[in-house]
Amino acid sequence: MTAMMYRLSVIHHKLDAEIRRELKRRIPDSIRLLRLKKLRLMVKDRLAGNMRGALA
Repeated sequence: MTAMMYRLSVIHHKLDAEIRRELKRRIPDSIRLLRLKKLRLMVKDRLAGNMRGALA
Protein backbone atom coordinates (compact mmCIF):
# COMPACT_ATOMS: atom_id res chain seq x y z
CA MET A 1 0.00 0.00 0.00
CA THR A 2 1.44 3.34 -1.01
CA ALA A 3 1.49 6.38 1.25
CA MET A 4 -1.15 8.08 -0.92
CA MET A 5 -3.49 5.09 -0.69
CA TYR A 6 -2.99 4.96 3.06
CA ARG A 7 -3.81 8.67 3.46
CA LEU A 8 -6.90 8.29 1.27
CA SER A 9 -8.10 5.31 3.31
CA VAL A 10 -7.62 7.28 6.55
CA ILE A 11 -9.58 10.21 5.09
CA HIS A 12 -12.32 7.81 3.93
CA HIS A 13 -12.54 6.34 7.43
CA LYS A 14 -12.76 9.79 9.02
CA LEU A 15 -15.51 10.84 6.60
CA ASP A 16 -17.39 7.64 7.41
CA ALA A 17 -17.18 8.46 11.12
CA GLU A 18 -18.38 12.03 10.50
CA ILE A 19 -21.35 10.77 8.48
CA ARG A 20 -22.29 8.32 11.24
CA ARG A 21 -21.94 11.08 13.85
CA GLU A 22 -24.15 13.42 11.83
CA LEU A 23 -26.79 10.74 11.32
CA LYS A 24 -26.97 10.16 15.10
CA ARG A 25 -27.83 13.79 15.77
CA ARG A 26 -31.40 14.55 16.74
CA ILE A 27 -31.88 16.62 13.58
CA PRO A 28 -29.17 15.74 11.04
CA ASP A 29 -28.02 18.53 8.75
CA SER A 30 -28.93 17.23 5.30
CA ILE A 31 -26.66 19.67 3.46
CA ARG A 32 -23.66 18.68 5.59
CA LEU A 33 -24.51 15.01 5.05
CA LEU A 34 -24.68 15.53 1.30
CA ARG A 35 -21.30 17.31 1.31
CA LEU A 36 -19.68 14.60 3.44
CA LYS A 37 -21.07 11.83 1.24
CA LYS A 38 -19.82 13.54 -1.93
CA LEU A 39 -16.36 13.92 -0.40
CA ARG A 40 -16.37 10.28 0.67
CA LEU A 41 -17.33 9.20 -2.86
CA MET A 42 -14.56 11.33 -4.38
CA VAL A 43 -12.02 9.74 -2.04
CA LYS A 44 -13.37 6.27 -2.85
CA ASP A 45 -13.07 6.96 -6.58
CA ARG A 46 -9.46 8.13 -6.17
CA LEU A 47 -8.69 5.04 -4.11
CA ALA A 48 -10.19 2.79 -6.77
CA GLY A 49 -8.21 4.62 -9.46
CA ASN A 50 -4.99 4.16 -7.53
CA MET A 51 -5.78 0.47 -7.01
CA ARG A 52 -6.27 -0.02 -10.76
CA GLY A 53 -3.02 1.81 -11.44
CA ALA A 54 -1.14 -0.30 -8.91
CA LEU A 55 -2.44 -3.55 -10.40
CA ALA A 56 -1.59 -2.64 -14.01
